Amino acid sequence: MGCSHSVHNETKKSEKAMKAAVLIQNWYRCYKARLELRRRQALNIFETIEYADEQDQMQLAKFFTFMLEHYVKNKSSADNLPKIFNPEPKRKSDQETIISLIEVPDTYYGPRLKFPLTFADVVLLIDAFKENQILHARYVLEVLVEAKKILQQMPNIIHISSTVSKELTICGDIHGKLDDLFLIFYKNGLPSGNNRYVFNGDFVDRGQNSMEVLMVLFSFLLVYPNDIYLNRGNHEDYLMNMRYGFTKEIMQKYKQHGAKILHLLEEVYTWLPIGTLIDKKVLVIHGGIADNTDLNMLEQMKRNRMRSVLMPPLVPAVFDPRHGHFSHELSPPAMLAMEQLTKNEWDQIITVFSASNYYEEGSNRGAYLKLSHDTTPRFFQYQSSQITQAKTLHERVNIVENAAFRILGERMISRKTNLIKAFQKYDPNDTGKISLSDWAKATEEVLELHLPWMSLCPRLVKTIEDGYVLYNMGFKDLPVVRAPQVAKAGMVETLVRYRSDLKIIFNVIDKDQSGLISMDEFRAMWKLFCSHYNIDIEESHVDQVAHSMDLNKDGSIDFNEFLTAFDVVHRATNKL
Repeated sequence: MGCSHSVHNETKKSEKAMKAAVLIQNWYRCYKARLELRRRQALNIFETIEYADEQDQMQLAKFFTFMLEHYVKNKSSADNLPKIFNPEPKRKSDQETIISLIEVPDTYYGPRLKFPLTFADVVLLIDAFKENQILHARYVLEVLVEAKKILQQMPNIIHISSTVSKELTICGDIHGKLDDLFLIFYKNGLPSGNNRYVFNGDFVDRGQNSMEVLMVLFSFLLVYPNDIYLNRGNHEDYLMNMRYGFTKEIMQKYKQHGAKILHLLEEVYTWLPIGTLIDKKVLVIHGGIADNTDLNMLEQMKRNRMRSVLMPPLVPAVFDPRHGHFSHELSPPAMLAMEQLTKNEWDQIITVFSASNYYEEGSNRGAYLKLSHDTTPRFFQYQSSQITQAKTLHERVNIVENAAFRILGERMISRKTNLIKAFQKYDPNDTGKISLSDWAKATEEVLELHLPWMSLCPRLVKTIEDGYVLYNMGFKDLPVVRAPQVAKAGMVETLVRYRSDLKIIFNVIDKDQSGLISMDEFRAMWKLFCSHYNIDIEESHVDQVAHSMDLNKDGSIDFNEFLTAFDVVHRATNKL
């Protein structure tokens, strides 16, 4: 009997333990599901705002066209344009001779490259970058010169065939994420004659190691020109680099020779092929698709004329006094073809994005795909985890979520006046409160982001009482703007809203990247900007702010300080 009783007790204990394990398992699954829901909501915010920023870029492109059409009325006044819009004829110079005059000091302990490069040289370069070494400017320029020679010989669309012995790996955006590039090579092997790669643009910007990514890819191109293929993305663009960080990275790392690198890089970009066609079945190309362009147009266009997707091509560009505008060799449909591709007979569209932790650490995985001789894709995912592996899942989601709400907060404060006006339309009696649904409708009317405002509301508004939002009490935990006292409220919001666009415009004016522009240049560009964007700000207010920035009163503006004066300051984020 004793043994039977003991067995019965053990069985009960086992049942309880099993029930407890099931409860814990169910709780953990629900916990992970809630965290995953929050992560996806944060990603939705990131992606929606990034898409809205792309539309802003189109507005900036229209602004540059507007400048070309309205800044000058005749050929004699065309000289008033910045040289970027009215470039002088380029004098032929021996770039290689100029580069050879750049001395590499004995104190430089990084890799010393010899040309033609070998596979061993590229391995040494990779090892140096893993140790955070910076390649000397002379070698950077030499790699760019040699890469340009190869790229100039390539067609717009590279046609390749797959074979049984040569598998092909296709990678998407890297965006300066050197760890991701190395992780791809670790998992998939280094490029070689039997391990071919297509890198589909956006090698640079956003990440901190864009130069290193570019040098590795170009170096492999020099060693295996028939086995590694580099397509141009919209970030292989010197104007985009001004906005998204690569220009700043180059000037910080290379200071004295930074301008030379930027100038040469601008030329190299224009010679990158537009796409890669595999077995006449699989087209690898950066950007979207459309129904009004075709592959033949892409193959025939002169790709080196397109210096930037944000500007009409300028060479050969002439001012036509009879019609009062500039004429260009590329037609508008051809310009559009640089950004979009026709659907034609393509049956399936696959998007590959290879930068993990893109928005914030832990935000997303990267991926690449492999094609064999039957062109059936196989997908591989990964995530660079040097930073994230020490954090819990809850901590990682908090980081991503807080970052998403920070950028959403910046969007809201840049339109604060319009938001308040929209709220007031739903409050005819001026009670200071509106319903949650009205708040969501008003917010969408102003921001046009198509986000689930009802669910986001608790994170954004100060108080919700009986289903109502007390909109007059301000926004909850949103950032504030640091601005000079002379700046008017409307101007502050405008500068925060357009500061990325303004940064590109004023960097264009600042030809030598010194960070200084004259007061006259400032006024002229600001007047055109306000005219194009239909912004109503008194010029006297602009002058007041500009003079307040000119601390040494030399008549020039340090535009970096000007932008810093309108920085968004974030309060400490609350942990959820």
